[in-house]
Amino acid sequence: VGRIKSSFPEQPILMLTAFDDDKNIFNAIAAGANGYILKNAPPEKLLYAMQEVMEGGAPMTPSIAKKVLTHLQSTTAVNEEFKLNPREKEVVQHLVNGLPYKQIADKMNITYPTVRFHMKNIYAKLHVASMTEVVAKAIQHKLL
Repeated sequence: VGRIKSSFPEQPILMLTAFDDDKNIFNAIAAGANGYILKNAPPEKLLYAMQEVMEGGAPMTPSIAKKVLTHLQSTTAVNEEFKLNPREKEVVQHLVNGLPYKQIADKMNITYPTVRFHMKNIYAKLHVASMTEVVAKAIQHKLL
């Protein structure tokens, strides 16, 4: 993933793997994977995940999403280094859950341009240039 992202930073990457251990999951996400699907996922889930990645989402097999959330929730210390406001943290949480911008807007009852506005601020505060980097940094720094 890291080598692909270094040569093609805008290319979305969907991991399709049998590895469901924390190390492989978090290394792939930190390296820039846009989604993480296990090989035992039904074919229609894989097709949906590919479409979602191309639309800017971050799909994950439910068991992987649960691991990511558990990892994030296990941290009791709140990292204030990046100074995300509550709405920005909510957007980041939805990104970590694999939602594309349109679904984030629906969940938060805001408009798509408002989500993009929050993302612009999040990118600036986290010093990143992509949605994948936001998710990776949120996980690495336990921002949620």
